[in-house]
Amino acid sequence: MRAITLNNFGGPEVLILSEIPQPIPGPEQLLVHVKAFALNRADLLQRRGKYPPPPGESDILGMEIAGQVVAMGSAVKDFGIGEKVFGLVGSGAYAEYCLIDQGMAMPIPLHLSYEQAAAIPEAFLTAQEAVFTLGELQKNQSILIHAGASGVGSAAIQLAKQVHATVFTTTGSSEKITQIKNFGADAVLNYKEQDFAAEILRLTNNRGVNVIVDFVGAKYFSQHMQILQRDGHLTLVGMMGGSSVEFDLDVIRRNQLQIKGLAMRTHTIAEKRQFTAQFKKHWLHLFEKGKLKPVVDSVFDMTEIRAAHERMENNLNVGKIVVTVD
Repeated sequence: MRAITLNNFGGPEVLILSEIPQPIPGPEQLLVHVKAFALNRADLLQRRGKYPPPPGESDILGMEIAGQVVAMGSAVKDFGIGEKVFGLVGSGAYAEYCLIDQGMAMPIPLHLSYEQAAAIPEAFLTAQEAVFTLGELQKNQSILIHAGASGVGSAAIQLAKQVHATVFTTTGSSEKITQIKNFGADAVLNYKEQDFAAEILRLTNNRGVNVIVDFVGAKYFSQHMQILQRDGHLTLVGMMGGSSVEFDLDVIRRNQLQIKGLAMRTHTIAEKRQFTAQFKKHWLHLFEKGKLKPVVDSVFDMTEIRAAHERMENNLNVGKIVVTVD
């Protein structure tokens, strides 16, 4: 089968199209003929040798797929040959065929293409965990979601609006503001032109927000502590602004703030099965009703994988960058 492999660690130029053996499903796995997969920032880190796949997983990049079941293990009960599925995988998505655990596979909602389905799993499952499981966002509360144009950011905005939250978000591009507002955000702040923390305090009459979904880390930590309400929650999903910070911890104690970390890739299969089950129960049906929508920024062919990586690395995307395999 064809797959994208690495001839070394480095930039997009190390990605090459290769022929490798087709994987064989274990007892609880599906073998999926991949029609589309989506890019994630973890892929860029893995390509540079900074984020290895979990033990026992494929060295091939990629964490989310959409395609058709072509084979399955002896213990699989809920899926059949030819069924259209999508979901999270530990790795191995950048290939014509990929294995997925039966508990992490989901049927593709009606009316969605493979490209649209591939744009859902990592973004919406991560958003679900960051906003609700760890962030504990409640109906009519307020939330700051950074990187509103990203896959997770665009998904988190949509999920938060389902519980009628007031949503603030950030971007570094004025050109992206209108698109982000279309996801449902109440206010989009350009962090390159505005002090987002001061602006949120102004917009909330100095109350601040209940929840923050943070992809930045150290660079914004002090500002986040200023704008979190008492008993507020911060979910740390990324650290693009560094991981080391000096801070007076008494602010956290006095205001009873909750700071939690989320790294989806490090969770066990059992935990990912649980995330998937919750998503199927609470959110999956909303895609068929059009109340939630996958955000596809652009679609590349598998032979254009280097260009796809360059687009993400240059922060040009709004939503998910998707790659078709056939």
